[in-house]
Amino acid sequence: MKDPKKVAMGKKSRASGADFERRTRKDLEEKGWIADKFSNNVELVDEKILSKDGNRIGKLTPAKHKFCGIGRPMSMGTGFPDFIAFRISDSFGPHNYYEVIGVECKTNGYLDKIEKEKCKWLLENKIFSKILISYKEKEGRKIIVKYKEFK
Repeated sequence: MKDPKKVAMGKKSRASGADFERRTRKDLEEKGWIADKFSNNVELVDEKILSKDGNRIGKLTPAKHKFCGIGRPMSMGTGFPDFIAFRISDSFGPHNYYEVIGVECKTNGYLDKIEKEKCKWLLENKIFSKILISYKEKEGRKIIVKYKEFK
């Protein structure tokens, strides 16, 4: 039997995470980025199987939809990272080039081991030029969206 306190805590955490994703998307759009949910995921092969240069082998696959229950629509937001964002970069001169980044939303700002490996794979395979981790910081009662670059 499920503990009702843990069920309530999980429900509150999911709602808080979804709210933070909305805040992050709004903040990106205010800064001139065009943001959309990333509907792919990185599927990493077993840790013991490495490429010649010592990196894990992986591939980009469509994200699986989540079953939310009878009578509720399936959730689409299961890709990694959460958002793909792009904008015209004016740092390349007279030509129009797009800067494409991935954005992962984490309220505490920390990725787990598998997420770090996925980020590393996405950068090595030039899927994104950089990946930003958005996290929240409180100033009084106001929540501010901050970003740090994955290295």
